Amino acid sequence: MYNLKYNVTTSCCDSEGRLKLYSALQMMQDCSEMWIDSVPMVKQYFAEQNMAQLLATRQVEVVRVPEYKEELTVTTSVYEVKPMFGFRNTFIYDAEGNPCYKTWSMGAFVDKAAGKLKRVDNATIASMALESRLEMNYKDRRIILPKEGGEVLEPVRVLRADIDYNRHMNNANYVRVAMELLPEGFEVRGLRVEYRVAAKLGDVLVPTLYRIDGGLIVALSVGNETSAIIEFT
Repeated sequence: MYNLKYNVTTSCCDSEGRLKLYSALQMMQDCSEMWIDSVPMVKQYFAEQNMAQLLATRQVEVVRVPEYKEELTVTTSVYEVKPMFGFRNTFIYDAEGNPCYKTWSMGAFVDKAAGKLKRVDNATIASMALESRLEMNYKDRRIILPKEGGEVLEPVRVLRADIDYNRHMNNANYVRVAMELLPEGFEVRGLRVEYRVAAKLGDVLVPTLYRIDGGLIVALSVGNETSAIIEFT
């Protein structure tokens, strides 16, 4: 298990002094990315093979939203590895050790040059220390869009500030864009994101909003391809 310590600072807060979900996702992402430094053999293998692990899906349970100046601990641990996919839990705990956010995610192993899935060898998989899957309400990684009733909204251009070192739109920014489309006062208690085709600098994301029982789904598309589907409950 790997962990990082954080404080809820001004830049992480919304207008009510509570941690933004976008900021919480950034914390989770940082912890997951830094995890590889704790397993040098895996880090070396990925560097030699010119590979990366790209987030394919994430589910979040919001137990409690932390407030300004709270001390938090973000932990991440791998509980299953397949040749082309890895599965992990990333939780955020408060100072008393109580979970504020529970998440699981699936990452895809990708060849950076080809941009396609690439298998990790058995020796590298065997070198990874797996931990128990943590308790939460695990849902399907696939988000099924309603067949009708979608409302197409104003397009959003991908800006330079949205791009990360993988040279595509950072995972948390899809959620940030989608949250701007939520009704005022919508309290997010659950989140699922399915990432499909990465958006790049200058792309125009076209949001389609679907109303479902207990929440909303936002599909963000570039042309005829869906970049991400975000479900809020």
